Amino acid sequence: MTITAPIRPAPLRGMPEASGKARTPWGRRVALTVAVVTTLAAVVQQGLLAVGGGGWLPGRQPWPWLLVAAPAWLLAGPGLRGAPGPPPVVARAVARLRRIPAWAGLVAVLAMAAAVWAALQDHEPLIGHEEAVYANKARSWLDGTPDAGWGTYRPVGLPALGRIALAVHDDVGALRVVALLLVLFTLATTYLVAARLTTPRRAVVATLLLLGGLGFLRRVPQFLNDIGATGLLLIVVYLLVRAQEKPGSRALAVLPLAALAAFYLRYGVVGTLVAVVIAAVLAYGPRAWLAQGRRLALCAGVFVAGLVPHFVYATEVTGSPLGLILSATERAGRSYVGDGLVYYVSVFPYRLAGDLGAVVMAAGLWGLGAALRRRRRHQERPHDRRRVFLGLTAVLTFVVLGVATDGEPRFVYLSVALLTVLGVQTLAEAAGRWSATVLTAVAALAAVTVPATAQYVAHAATPGPHAQHLSTVAVARQLANDRPCLLVTGYEPDLGWYSGCDAVTYGQYRRMPPPSGVEVSLVLFERGRLQPGPASLRRLIGGRATTTRTIRTAGSLGTATVITLRAGR
Repeated sequence: MTITAPIRPAPLRGMPEASGKARTPWGRRVALTVAVVTTLAAVVQQGLLAVGGGGWLPGRQPWPWLLVAAPAWLLAGPGLRGAPGPPPVVARAVARLRRIPAWAGLVAVLAMAAAVWAALQDHEPLIGHEEAVYANKARSWLDGTPDAGWGTYRPVGLPALGRIALAVHDDVGALRVVALLLVLFTLATTYLVAARLTTPRRAVVATLLLLGGLGFLRRVPQFLNDIGATGLLLIVVYLLVRAQEKPGSRALAVLPLAALAAFYLRYGVVGTLVAVVIAAVLAYGPRAWLAQGRRLALCAGVFVAGLVPHFVYATEVTGSPLGLILSATERAGRSYVGDGLVYYVSVFPYRLAGDLGAVVMAAGLWGLGAALRRRRRHQERPHDRRRVFLGLTAVLTFVVLGVATDGEPRFVYLSVALLTVLGVQTLAEAAGRWSATVLTAVAALAAVTVPATAQYVAHAATPGPHAQHLSTVAVARQLANDRPCLLVTGYEPDLGWYSGCDAVTYGQYRRMPPPSGVEVSLVLFERGRLQPGPASLRRLIGGRATTTRTIRTAGSLGTATVITLRAGR
């Protein structure tokens, strides 16, 4: 029998050869093109910003190219887990970089943070509104200067640190050094916690991403308490993980110290601690915590005992042990209950961490969802409960704080840090044999993002506040007085710091009795805020003899009119 070869029909036009490799579908080719172009655009954009050449960028922030690139890469192919390893030249380059010890990477990140802090001082040399509140209190403890702008609902931890700094050197620079130390503490804590929850090298990447995020880096040069409180809260989170994962651990005995330090540094951590506790119960289960009954009771007892001084003071001032905490919530600048949550949803995740950090945070949410799905199907992997705890803490912090107060990126640094750590871990696991290469690429872009974000902060975020401070500082310095003085203004902390006078808002002045033996000056700016109209101003003066002078300023508030009332008898 004769066997003939089968006849192979000619392929139809536009169809791939049957024996050849199937062509990439049109959709994947488009996705791959979009992914490559937008990734390159993101790299070029950050590079231009880093060297100061991003003045052409439109809008208030750089274009979020990576938020387009990330889903495009997912659509372009099945992923890296099953793909062959990276090319030999890439593997060798990554291997050389991995010879650098992780601790050296941490040192580099801390050095970069210090450099950014120093560079931004030149662009934001004048102390701002929130900074001045704590600075005035610190100086009042040092030499008795009035604590203009201070409210009893504010925490005492930061002024206490400022008091120590001002005793060394009495100027803004000393307070800003405290800010630098808090930044370095939080970054080092982020690394140490992430190194124990993941690996040291992944911890370096997570710490670098946190530093490069716009929401975080914007506050690096400022004398505020949010960054320092975040480091302490990370310790609380880690100690809870350790309490569950290491039998016989004494983590719960140490935990109250970190929680109390965070509370006295920033009362607003109460909402975050509530989110942490809820997440811990949901992730590990009530039985797991009840099994540590004695340790848990001792932890709660020490924490409550540490709050006794606060409760006593709050009762004296407000009549309720919780009065100061509730007062801080009531003073939140929100339009309605929940507008903070709406804000966080609207800015998540780009305006919190930039496009690179946003992609990693989104990966963290993906990792949380995957762990929850495996848990529901009873297919838990090692450390899935830990991932659920970290992810739920981040999400619940957004929810609790979003409902309790107004929204600001600095209130949710813990969520950003936790989702970043979880996201780095998720990316590393999803990349398979490409893990080291992907993380190296992320770290390299993050290293460029830090100076790029610093450039944006210096040239786009700080000029507005600085222009306002040029007005307030010019007026305050001319009103500086050795005699008791009171300034009535919409910018009371700033004017109080630079003048040495006490200062109140117009609303506060209306409610207070006429001060005796104090020179009162009403400060009105050409383009000021919270200022009375002509009729209200006449009522405030009340027929007293006045002296009026005009102070021209180079700032955005324009010319100031100062109406000084004759000192009361």
